[in-house]
Amino acid sequence: MKRTYSTESAAAKIGVSFRTLNRWLALELIRPSQAIPIGGGRTLWRWTNADIARGRKVKAAQKPGPKAKN
Repeated sequence: MKRTYSTESAAAKIGVSFRTLNRWLALELIRPSQAIPIGGGRTLWRWTNADIARGRKVKAAQKPGPKAKN
């Protein structure tokens, strides 16, 4: 069985926040290998090393956002 990671762990390995990874899921920029429905319209995502590698490619393709004002 392949080693899988939670969305929070996958986000840390990709180098983005949990919120950013969830936004990418909503925008369908990335999808993990396993989706486990847990009821109430919620899904438990499980990420493999290959999914994390794809996430790093998505991150590299992103343009930087607006700078914070001081």
